[in-house]
Amino acid sequence: MDDLAQFLLSRGLLSADQLYVAQNEQKIKNQSLEAVLFQMGLMSEETLRAAKEQTLGIPSVDLEKASVQSEALALISQEQALSWQVMPLALEQNEEHCTFSFATSKVEDIQFLDRLSRGIENALKKTCRLNVFFALSADIEKAIAAHYGHSLSIDQLLKDWEFSEENEEMIVHLMDAFLMDAVHQGASDIHFEPEAGFLRIRYRIDGLLETIKILHLSRWAALAVRLKLMAGMNIAESRAPQDGRMSRNVLGRTVDFRASTLPTLHGENIVLRILDRNKSILSLSDLHLNSAQQNLLERLLARPSGILLVVGPTGCGKTTTLYALLEHIHNEHIHVMTLEDPVEYPMPFFRQSSVGEASKLDFAAGVRAMLRHDPDVILIGEIRDDETAKMAFRCAMTGHQVFSTLHSHCALAVLPRLFDLKIPTDILATHLNGVIAQRLLRKLCPDCKKEKKLDEALIKELNACCQTPILNADTLVFQAQGCSKCHKGYSGRLAIMEILMMDDD
Repeated sequence: MDDLAQFLLSRGLLSADQLYVAQNEQKIKNQSLEAVLFQMGLMSEETLRAAKEQTLGIPSVDLEKASVQSEALALISQEQALSWQVMPLALEQNEEHCTFSFATSKVEDIQFLDRLSRGIENALKKTCRLNVFFALSADIEKAIAAHYGHSLSIDQLLKDWEFSEENEEMIVHLMDAFLMDAVHQGASDIHFEPEAGFLRIRYRIDGLLETIKILHLSRWAALAVRLKLMAGMNIAESRAPQDGRMSRNVLGRTVDFRASTLPTLHGENIVLRILDRNKSILSLSDLHLNSAQQNLLERLLARPSGILLVVGPTGCGKTTTLYALLEHIHNEHIHVMTLEDPVEYPMPFFRQSSVGEASKLDFAAGVRAMLRHDPDVILIGEIRDDETAKMAFRCAMTGHQVFSTLHSHCALAVLPRLFDLKIPTDILATHLNGVIAQRLLRKLCPDCKKEKKLDEALIKELNACCQTPILNADTLVFQAQGCSKCHKGYSGRLAIMEILMMDDD
């Protein structure tokens, strides 16, 4: 047993059974133990970095926060960095010797480190000392993609396509480039929209659609066929809507894409929903609630049974919030089951099921089946009809914690909506724990936001919306500007919530 396995067992971070399964998987995949533990969801990145640091005495590095020198990047090509699993960080040198700092997953491979040292010494013609940091392979690949830039240039590929015969390899590279670029820019959706004479490609970034490219319509047929093949759709069918799904390795991590086609006046419209597991699964602390909201939410989650609803319009982050709540309460002593359309974020140790025509299961029938599997916590993706609503409250009545979503413009509007779904008032009063209504707001880019002075008319207008005035002439506010690190002055989004907790009154 190696030092890492012994350390994880001694600290109670891993059970003997989990280690046995991971070691068997390690033999099959011929990968390091830490890589297998991370891929199987048995260990987080932070825990693995800390464990390797303890067992090897070699410092680890969080590559998302690390600064990278251009001189270090110039020393090793992108192809070499990927092949060697090395992320250059810094290069310090004088006339006689140098110090090269880098991150690698091969910190125990003495022969590899010796070859790397000799290679750098030959390139710089001076003696070199290595400053080694540990990082997971997935983190290294992600950092390489982020700092070296895209290996496939959309503009260059389009230019090559324009002046050459159409071939399958070029279309494959171009579609891969679009997927990589969309993930790199933090898009949630990619829209391929045929018009009368051109194809418009747009990304939804922080809730707003932005046009990325305009192509001649003659290019769309080949791109559409490639997309449908990737998503497992019928390429011969173009007159009926289709749904599909695919997974790709992008920027060093697996990203899922949910595809949907719709026949329109000028051809098939295709939209890809990007389901980035690493990006979208948040903890309760990541929701950035104030102390009063955090306390209220924790009191709601502490209730042993009942139903908690998250409401809001499409795309407001309801599923993300639900998973943050489940992640907060989950431990090895409870059984969590979910029923979704479809499962967007596969989670270790959750029993997740999809509803729809392919699975021959709807929400109501799925909930009935789940109750026979001894769940403690049930997540129902959406309450859409009377039968699903009744089954959800029946689960709450039988001692289960139930989480679900509903379309409603505010928390109080949930009550008439549930009345409309024929939920009796006495059952509603005793088994509805609470309602979370939410929206997403774009955040100003911290690097380029600019201070703004409010005029009196705007102060008066904004204060009129509040129960007590909160603004005056000295209030410090900012406005969007725009820089290379953001999208027109905005970067990321923040959830604002209205939390209604049901009590005796």
